[in-house]
Amino acid sequence: MARNIGSATSNFPKTNVTSAITIPSLPSSNRPRLHNGSLENDAFVWNRSWRTRLMSTCDLTVLLRLSRCRRLSPCMALTLWVLMLPILPEGLVQGHHARAENWPQWRGPQGTGVSGERSIPLIWNAQRNLLWKAELPQWGNSTPAVWEFLTFLTSHTEDGRLLVQTRRVDTGQLLWERQLGRESAPRQAPPRSTQKFHRLHNYATPSPVTNGSVVVVHFGNGLLAAFTIDGKELWRRNLQDDYGRYTIWWGHGNSPVLYDDLVISVCMQDSLSDVRDKPVDSYVVAHDLQTGKVRWFVRRPTNAVAEECDAYTTPLIVRRGDHDELLIMGGNQLDAYDPSTGKQLWWLPGLKGGRTVTGPTVGHNMIFTTIGKRGALLGIDYPTTPGKQPRSRIRWQTRLGTPDTCSPVLWKEWLFVVSDQGVARCYDARRGRNEWTKRLKGQYKASPIAVDGHIFFLNTEGLCTVVTAGPAFAKVAENKVDDTTLASPAVSNGRLFIRGRRYLWCIGRK
Repeated sequence: MARNIGSATSNFPKTNVTSAITIPSLPSSNRPRLHNGSLENDAFVWNRSWRTRLMSTCDLTVLLRLSRCRRLSPCMALTLWVLMLPILPEGLVQGHHARAENWPQWRGPQGTGVSGERSIPLIWNAQRNLLWKAELPQWGNSTPAVWEFLTFLTSHTEDGRLLVQTRRVDTGQLLWERQLGRESAPRQAPPRSTQKFHRLHNYATPSPVTNGSVVVVHFGNGLLAAFTIDGKELWRRNLQDDYGRYTIWWGHGNSPVLYDDLVISVCMQDSLSDVRDKPVDSYVVAHDLQTGKVRWFVRRPTNAVAEECDAYTTPLIVRRGDHDELLIMGGNQLDAYDPSTGKQLWWLPGLKGGRTVTGPTVGHNMIFTTIGKRGALLGIDYPTTPGKQPRSRIRWQTRLGTPDTCSPVLWKEWLFVVSDQGVARCYDARRGRNEWTKRLKGQYKASPIAVDGHIFFLNTEGLCTVVTAGPAFAKVAENKVDDTTLASPAVSNGRLFIRGRRYLWCIGRK
């Protein structure tokens, strides 16, 4: 059910996506990859947005007027319009959406919480810039994946239904919904033998991921499934059935990532090595995007024990010179793999802490990550040699109020973090110097995002504090939605999406 602000609530019929739009997939050679923290391939923006350009008639109108003046034939006008599409500056075609981007996965196009958008409102309320809200099946903590005109979201209802929904980004209209099963998340379990779920999350914590033609969803019971964007199921399998029962203490929550034609999933869990003769494996596995067949599988052993083994982080794909690396943090270890084969490339062990929730980010030829359970925040020089890495790779570290749940975000020279208790800090990313510290209102579980020179901090009660992304603290606005908000926000095509417990909120200029 979707609600346009200022109008009566109405039920929208389920429609087939292909009856309205058809979105071909983005060529893998042009997908965005991290290169020292920035988009490597600007062709991504051009190839991604050609359909949006086709929707704009301003340039065609000008050419047709010329044809009516007999300066151009109608045929020549149409020909010139088509030829102009690849070369027109994006801002001229798309108005104020100067850097429109998709948000295809957890934490955005690069997996770092950074958006290239330049038109997101800084202020919103019920009367201003709130485009729509759509009532959701309660509930879940997954972030929406957004591609062009569609947004994808998972939910795990109180009666146990595992759902994936697709909606229009302009109205919130429900286009299709699929139920993948019915199962309750275990809240009580024998100590350390099987997973149980913390009260703040359920099976719908992992976020969907899409390439524009296929969307992949993962649930905390191990279910992994792929659909076409019009809702046709391609395949499904269950990682617990394939590799054994999860032993993570507080419920599986890692999101999958896509790499070319692969879906890559990670499971970091209690090895039980101190209580069993045969330890339980943590692992990384890649499945074929179209068929679901296993393409590679590798175990991920570390020296962690008990809850230290557990990690809820999502991998990053990082471009390094002439190759890509799959960067993973968890189990007291930071390491990288070849995403095509699963071969481990290097590892930095000994980052001893507790279970790890905050994921890494990269930039300036560095990796920024937090040791588990409010351990030190680290600035690490990105390894350039294979194998085991020395601790001298750690350029700087601080234990000053580090986050337990919220991942760091980098904007230019500055790294921003917020603790669960709402203490936000800005660091000089290269040196680790604390530039400012400020207590924000409320408690925090969502990771901050960086958009157009601003940092958006969303607390658990729907309050979003927007600050200037720089070395001097400057609060721009405080904005509130009436909802419980634990999921991290998403940004795409001039819109900010906030997933609450009750609603999906869409904010944009109007």
